[in-house]
Amino acid sequence: MRPLAALFFLLILPHTCLAADVVVYGATPGGFCAAIAAAREGASVILLEPTDHVGGVNTGGLCFSDSNQTVRSTVLGLFEEWHSRIEKDYQARGIALDYKVSQKDQAKWTYEPHVAAKITNAMLEEAGVRVVKKQVLRNVKKEGTRITELVAGDTTYAAKVFIDATYEGDLMAAAGVSWTIGREGTKEFGESLAGKRYPKAPMAISGLDDAGKPLPLITTIDAGATDEGDKNVMVYSFRLCLTRDPLNRVPFPKPDAYNPARFEVVRRYFRQEKRPIILWDLYPLPGGKLDANNGIGKQFSMGLVGAANGWSEADEAGRAKIWEAHKQYTLELYQFLTTDPAVPENLRKQLAELGLCRDEFAEYGHWSPQLYVREGRRMKGVYVISQKDILEDPKKEDPIVVSSFPIDSHDCQRVGTKDRVVNEGTIMPVRMAGRGHGYPYQVPYRAILPKPQECQNLLVPVALSCTHVGISSIRVEPTWMILGQSAGIAAAMCAKQDVPVQQLPYPALRERLLAQKQVLDLPVLPASPEAPRGDRALDPKSFPGIVLDDEVAELKGSWGRSSSFKPHVGVGYRHDDRRADGQSIATFRFKAPKAGRYEVRMAYSPHATRATKVPLVVQSGGRRFEIAVDQTQSMPAGEAFRKVGTVELGADDETVVTVTNAGTDGFVILDALQFIELPQ
Repeated sequence: MRPLAALFFLLILPHTCLAADVVVYGATPGGFCAAIAAAREGASVILLEPTDHVGGVNTGGLCFSDSNQTVRSTVLGLFEEWHSRIEKDYQARGIALDYKVSQKDQAKWTYEPHVAAKITNAMLEEAGVRVVKKQVLRNVKKEGTRITELVAGDTTYAAKVFIDATYEGDLMAAAGVSWTIGREGTKEFGESLAGKRYPKAPMAISGLDDAGKPLPLITTIDAGATDEGDKNVMVYSFRLCLTRDPLNRVPFPKPDAYNPARFEVVRRYFRQEKRPIILWDLYPLPGGKLDANNGIGKQFSMGLVGAANGWSEADEAGRAKIWEAHKQYTLELYQFLTTDPAVPENLRKQLAELGLCRDEFAEYGHWSPQLYVREGRRMKGVYVISQKDILEDPKKEDPIVVSSFPIDSHDCQRVGTKDRVVNEGTIMPVRMAGRGHGYPYQVPYRAILPKPQECQNLLVPVALSCTHVGISSIRVEPTWMILGQSAGIAAAMCAKQDVPVQQLPYPALRERLLAQKQVLDLPVLPASPEAPRGDRALDPKSFPGIVLDDEVAELKGSWGRSSSFKPHVGVGYRHDDRRADGQSIATFRFKAPKAGRYEVRMAYSPHATRATKVPLVVQSGGRRFEIAVDQTQSMPAGEAFRKVGTVELGADDETVVTVTNAGTDGFVILDALQFIELPQ
C-alpha cells in the first residue's frame, strides 16, 4: 500500500461511539456497586475500567473485610448481598466459614480473591451492566456545566449522568471539578488530627549515612511544621494473597536487582529492637491462604513510604512506573527479610515459608494487579466532611449512608536525622470507647456533589468531598461500596428525570435508597459489655472527688485525639504529638466544694516515649502551685490515677488548672485530673 493510501485508510477508520443513561468510570468496589444499583433502577449502564482488572482491591487481594471495625447493622445493601453470595458459594461447595453474614457482630469476614471476582462478575452480568476494560480516559467534553461525552481508549461514551468511581478522581479532575490532595493543617477545618502526626515511638538509630545524607527509605530530614498540611498521601502497598501450602505455593519471584544497601535503615532497626516481630500483617483466609497487608502500627512494612505521591496526578505511563516501583520494593523487602543476617533467624524462616498462590491471579504471574490506593484526589464539593462531622456532628439532613470505620491513616513520611528515625502521618484507629468500631456518622448526599457551577451531571462517591482526616475513616471498601450504590441510584433517578444532580429531591432519593436496603439512620447502640479494667474506657463519674476529663478542657494549640492505650478515662485522651513547642495548652476551671488541702492525681497512659516533666499549674485563692509530672512513671497497681502533688484550694474563688507542653521531652498525655480532699 502506498503511503498516501495508508494515510487515507487510517483517516477513515471508524471511531466507536456508545451511549447509555449512566456511565461509571472506574470498576472499583464503589464503581461496580454504582453500576449495579443504577441498572437495578432501570437505567442502561456502561462500566468503564482503565485497567484489565475489575473489582479494585476487593478482588485484588484485600480479602479480610474491614467491616469488622464498623457497625455492621448499618452496612447492608449491595455490600451485604455481595458477602452473602460469597458465603453461599462456599456453602455450596461444602466449605464451612468461621462467620455468618446474617449475624452483625465483629467476626472476621474473609474470602479468596477468585471467589470475590466470580461473585462480582456474576452480579454485574445479572444486572445487565456493560463492562468495558482497558479504557483509559483521554478526554472529556462539556457543554456549559454538563459533561456530554468522554473519550476512553478509542471509543466515545455519551451519557445523561456520569459517575467517577476511581480511587484517584480522574474523571472529576478531567471535567474541571475542583479538587485537593494531601493533608490539611489543623486550623483549616479545626481538626486536632490534621497536620503532622507522630504517634509511633522514634527509633534511636541514625537515618543518615557516613556522609550525612539520608539513607534509602528515608523520605525527608524535616517533616515541616506540625500544625501545617502538605501534599503527602498515606502509604500505598499491595494486598498479597499468600500460602504455606506446598501444593499451592509458588515461590516469590526474585527481584530484578536486589540491593542490600537499600535496607540499611531496616537493618539498624532490627539491631536495636528488643522484641522484633514480622513486619507484615498476615490475616488467615479460607483455603489455607493469608492476606498480607501493610502494618499500620509497624515501623517498617509492605508500604513504600513516600512513593505514592504523584500517583493520582500521573498519566498511564507514570502510574505504571510507580506500580513497578512498589512491586520491586516488595520483592526486595521479602528478599531482605528472608536472607539478611540482621533479621532474627526465626522471622526469616517464618517468611521464607510463604509463597504466592498458584490458584490466584494466574494471568498476572500470581501477583495482585491492584495497588492498594488508600487515598487519592478529593473533590472540593458542595459539602466537605471533616473530623467534626465524624466525632461531634454526625447527623445530617440528607444522609445517603452511615459510615463508622475508625479514623486511621497509615504513614505519610519517614523522617531521618543523625540521632533518630521516626514515621510521620499515622493516625492510630480512633474508636468509640469500649467498642471495636469507630464513631457512626451520616454521609450527606452533598458530599458526592460537585459545586453546581462546575458540573451538574457528575457524582463522585469514592474521591468524594472530605478532608484527609475524613477520608481516613471513609476510605475502606465497605463504605465505598454503599456510597457507590447510593450514587448509582441517584444517577439513575437524575437520568430518568433529566435534572441536575444537585436538584434531585432528597425525599424521593431517600425512598429509593431504602428500597435498595440502604441504612440511613444512625444506629442505637447497645450498652458496651463490661471489659476488664485494664482494657476499657473508664467513666469519669465512677471516681471519687473532683474529676476533670479532657473533654471539659479549654484547648489551645494542637492536640491530637486517641483511644489506643487503655485504660483511659472517658472516650479517649489527647496528646501533643511530641511538639514541645509550648503552644499546646489545656485549661480546666472549677470551684472546690470546700476550702482545704487536696491531693492532685493525674490519669495518663505511661510509656517510655512520654514526657518526664509535664508542666501542671494549679491557681486557687491567690496561690500558685507548679508541679512537674513524669508520665513515664507507671500507675499504682489497679489504679487509673497517680498522685502527682498536693495543693491548697479555696472555696470561693475559681480554681484554674493548666497543662502545657512547654519544654517537654516526649509526648504529653492529657486524659484526666482528680482532686481528692485530704483530712484536716
